[in-house]
Amino acid sequence: MAHLLTASPPSVISLTSSKSKNSVKPFDFNQTVFNPQPLSNSPLKGLLFQEKSPRRRSCVFLASALPTTQQAPPETSSNNSSSKPKRVMVIGGDGYCGWATALHLSKKNYEVAIVDNLVRRLFDHQLGLESLTPIASIHDRISRWKALTGKTIELYIGDICDFEFLADSFNSFEPDSVVHFGEQRSAPYSMIDRSRAVFTQHNNVIGTLNVLFAIKEFREDCHLVKLGTMGEYGTPNIDIEEGYITITHNGRTDTLPYPKQASSFYHLSKVHDSHNIAFTCKAWGMRATDLNQGVVYGVKTDETEMHEELRNRLDYDAVFGTALNRFCVQAAVGHPLTVYGKGGQTRGYLDIRDTVQCVELAIANPAKAGEFRVFNQFTEQFSVNELASLVTKAGSKLGLDVTKMTVPNPRVEAEEHYYNAKHTKLMELGLEPHYMSESLLDSLLNFAVQFRDRVDKKQIMPSVSWKKIGVKTKSMTP
Repeated sequence: MAHLLTASPPSVISLTSSKSKNSVKPFDFNQTVFNPQPLSNSPLKGLLFQEKSPRRRSCVFLASALPTTQQAPPETSSNNSSSKPKRVMVIGGDGYCGWATALHLSKKNYEVAIVDNLVRRLFDHQLGLESLTPIASIHDRISRWKALTGKTIELYIGDICDFEFLADSFNSFEPDSVVHFGEQRSAPYSMIDRSRAVFTQHNNVIGTLNVLFAIKEFREDCHLVKLGTMGEYGTPNIDIEEGYITITHNGRTDTLPYPKQASSFYHLSKVHDSHNIAFTCKAWGMRATDLNQGVVYGVKTDETEMHEELRNRLDYDAVFGTALNRFCVQAAVGHPLTVYGKGGQTRGYLDIRDTVQCVELAIANPAKAGEFRVFNQFTEQFSVNELASLVTKAGSKLGLDVTKMTVPNPRVEAEEHYYNAKHTKLMELGLEPHYMSESLLDSLLNFAVQFRDRVDKKQIMPSVSWKKIGVKTKSMTP
């Protein structure tokens, strides 16, 4: 039985059974109820609670937003020609991509539920990090969204590595689609030490396996939209296709999954996910779309700009920050842009506004039963040096004195290489990309300047080495 642990959430109901939605009943949130089952099935147990402290208990609640005097009237769903709106479960919906996606889908009149264990916030406390932007609690975020739009986003707090929790969530919400962002998403984090490498692989691979089994057991027609990464492919000296490549060898021809060359324990976990999803589509007839996403930049979407409590996080540190976001923050505080090695590392990039658009397109155009689709989700390619030049030029127009510095590369990767990745399938579905422009860079730099007093410069330089990773748990305290 899954129970509630509450800190006065708005309107709360407890999950009492994994059989049907009829078992969901109102809960008195003035009480605090602990689940008698400890975190025995969760990778968080070993990693996050190593200190000698009272033993944590697994907990879950479902919350909808608090009615306020400013609450808007609900809108009629328009995402489907049928009268019943599609129900989308966003796993990892409190994170950088997940939060923006949950709001976007809700605005598009999907019925949305967020599933999250909130561990990303715990990582910040664990490592002494902080988002450039102050972000509200998940409860305040959802309450504000309800007040502004009249739309309810349901919330399930728990760990998808706990299958009992995930089963309860599936049976309560009954999703038509599952958008899976719920993984440890940082390559440097996975390379800090053995415990973080193990956590990353256990959390990501087992969590995804549980999602696959939940779909098979409870919602067999549900479409899985899984966030993958372009990092699965590595940097081969041939063009990167979208998931599959046709090969002729010794006179015989076949279409096979594109070869994987992952470059961290995080990227390897994504490779394992892809293989497991492909297998279950073949064996169980599941339908899945793997979105191999490039490097995301930006922080603003139409929805997150509606109120400061809807604001998204923006990471600038060397563990979770992505290249362009980090460079813009470095420029805003007068720190030289940190170019790793020769700076020729080339990757696919996309605006976060295109991330939410791609997910919506994948949901609206689902895979067929038994089909494992792979879309390369990015809009443009840049090298690190090209990004540094763009930020330098844009910064100078704002009166910023932007310089760059060469940093010994903490990663094991090619610093000069061929890179040409195909990305046509989402375009064919109707993606209207937001290309990197002077106005976009100007906006991002101004945003960084607005919050530069929150920057901890000690978090800018890299401190995680691919070659020096060891068994001993590493303290990340500055």
